[in-house]
Amino acid sequence: AIEAGKSIPTELRGEEATLRHEIELDDNRTEKAQHSQDDEYVNAGIRDPKVMVTSSRDPSSKLTQFLKEVRLLIPNAQRINRGGYTMAEIVDACKRNEVTDLVVVHEHRGVPDGMVVCHLPYGPTAHFSLANVVTRHDIMSKETIPEQYPHLIFDNMKANLGQRVTNILKYLFPVPKPESKRLVTFANREDWISFRHHVFRSKGKEVQLLELGPRFDMRVVAVKRGTADEQDAAVEWAYRPYMNTA
Repeated sequence: AIEAGKSIPTELRGEEATLRHEIELDDNRTEKAQHSQDDEYVNAGIRDPKVMVTSSRDPSSKLTQFLKEVRLLIPNAQRINRGGYTMAEIVDACKRNEVTDLVVVHEHRGVPDGMVVCHLPYGPTAHFSLANVVTRHDIMSKETIPEQYPHLIFDNMKANLGQRVTNILKYLFPVPKPESKRLVTFANREDWISFRHHVFRSKGKEVQLLELGPRFDMRVVAVKRGTADEQDAAVEWAYRPYMNTA
C-alpha cells in the first residue's frame, strides 16, 4: 500500500506503526537471512583497507626481498620488522592502530613457503602454503609498479571455500578507479591458486599485457575464525590429503 500510494487496509491499521518500523529497518542487506561469516566484512569497502605486512623471525635476504614486493603489491600497505615481537604483540599493535588486515610471510631454508592473512579485529585468519615463488628481481621486470589500485580477477573460485577465500583476499585491496590499467589475478587450478600481477597497455586495437611480478602459487591450508594470535581459534576449514574443493 505504501509503495502504491494507497491507504492502508482497514484490517492492518492497528499494526501500522509496527509494520512501518520494520520496513524502516529493512534494507537490501538485511531482508535475507545472512550467515555469521558475513559480519566480519560487513563494513569492508566503506573505507580503504589499512594493511600491515611482516615476516617470521630472522628472515633471509630472499624472504626480505619477497616481503618488500608484497608491500608494493598491496596498496596502502606498510611493513613492520618482526624483530623479537610475538604474534600477540603484533596483532595488538595492529588493532590499536586500526589496521584492517595483517599479512605474515614465512620461509623454509631461505625459500618463501607460507603466508598468513588475518582480518582484524576479530578474524578470520587464512593460512596458505606457497610454491613456485618468483620475485620481480628474478623475473627481471623493468616495469615499475604503478600507484593505481588494481582490478581484481578471481577465476574458478565459486565453491563455498572459494567464495570465502575470495572475500579474505579481495578486501586487502581498495576499490580501483575504472581507468586503472593494473591487474591482479587469482586463478584456481586443482586447488592451487596461481597469483599473477600485470599492467596492460593499449596500442590501437591491440592490448599489450606486461608482467610486473611477483609470481607464485598458493594453496589454502586452513581457515580459522579468530585472529592469528589465537591458538585455540575454531577451525572453519582445514586441508586434508586427497581433498578436492574446486
